[in-house]
Amino acid sequence: MTDVLTPVLTNNWGDERSWTLEAYEAQGGYGALTKALAMAPGDVITAVKDSGLRGRGGAGFPTGMKWSFIPQDNPKPKYLVVNADESEPGTCKDMPLMMATPHTLVEGVIISSYAIRAHTAFIYIRGEVLHVIRRVQAAVTEAYAAGHLGKDIHGTGYDLDVVVHAGAGAYICGEETALLEGLEGRRGQPRLRPPFPAVAGLYASPTVINNVESIASVPSIIEHGAEWFASMGTEKSKGYGIFSLSGHVKTPGQYEAPLGITLRELIDLAGGMRDGHELKFWTPGGSSTPLLTKEHLDVPLDFEGVGAAGSMLGTRALQLFDETTCVLRAVLRWTEFYKHESCGKCTPCREGTWWLVQTLAALEKGQGSESDLELLLDQCDNILGRSFCALADGATSPISSSIQYFRDEYLAHLTHGGCPFDPAASTLFAAEGASA
Repeated sequence: MTDVLTPVLTNNWGDERSWTLEAYEAQGGYGALTKALAMAPGDVITAVKDSGLRGRGGAGFPTGMKWSFIPQDNPKPKYLVVNADESEPGTCKDMPLMMATPHTLVEGVIISSYAIRAHTAFIYIRGEVLHVIRRVQAAVTEAYAAGHLGKDIHGTGYDLDVVVHAGAGAYICGEETALLEGLEGRRGQPRLRPPFPAVAGLYASPTVINNVESIASVPSIIEHGAEWFASMGTEKSKGYGIFSLSGHVKTPGQYEAPLGITLRELIDLAGGMRDGHELKFWTPGGSSTPLLTKEHLDVPLDFEGVGAAGSMLGTRALQLFDETTCVLRAVLRWTEFYKHESCGKCTPCREGTWWLVQTLAALEKGQGSESDLELLLDQCDNILGRSFCALADGATSPISSSIQYFRDEYLAHLTHGGCPFDPAASTLFAAEGASA
């Protein structure tokens, strides 16, 4: 594993009008498509398998293996669906990618569709980001005009149509089966599985659903080879990824690096924490992943390393908080989001997230007793693993982990009759000897 940045997806973000077809082709764009169309579809799948690419949307499932699940003996149409419904607090990698270089995604869509023998693909984009929707629509239009999409692509006889679909703004549609419900015109709610999308997905047909970054990584794998991609990262987490740094760091932004880099290294690349402050807690993969502390600065940021530390790599949304932040208040704000975004289908999630907010809100005001911490953990235990999708699980993660690492800070709210931070100085009650 190298300790330097490896710009691949982000390599041309700073180019003049990088989002245009002209700029993309000037730096070799659509060359991978030509190479892929000269290969057998099965060989494209094999290349992606051999590269070790794992889903960049959070779960980390091997992408090539996911493609191979599509039953080619099924007479129904095959579909590729790109999940661009990025809307979790702290997650902010797919939107800038589509703004800066939408043709990277479009080329990846064509290659991936060819591999699974799909003739229609959908790019499902979060409805609020109208500027991103227009940018991707413009790129798709350019690709049609250039002969990269439509009938008889590059004279190979392969046909593909791409539809850019604007979602209605529901966070739940980031869950792949709820996304399919939205695409079909119904309310976004997760489906019971099995059947899985690979067998009966969109319109009850075999469907592959992948994250934007997963699909956008495919052209570079085809262009440079599976071994090139697999040479980066760690033994089980291959390749590079976009790490989104936000919060109390001097230079927040997108940092593309091999999987396995540490947060300490990324903070150094970002100029360090803001002057006079130090890291208190952080999320490795967005607000739905168990938070970690400064004791975990040297944990390898790959699927196995973060998992061993008790959290999840997720979308690599690294939200950094210094000692001026009240952990209870941050967790409450996240929980309010999950309560609001619950689709209401499952009782543990619909009712449970509401009760989590009530309990946390009371604690933040200094109301209740120490036994309420056990009540919170009991609530989390009764929610975890009891819903159709992972939204409820994500809601419990920051609560249980914050109590694990910052129990004293929760109790301090009760001792002080409210938040123990001085609103003027934004400092904790350390002067009174309590631990943070």
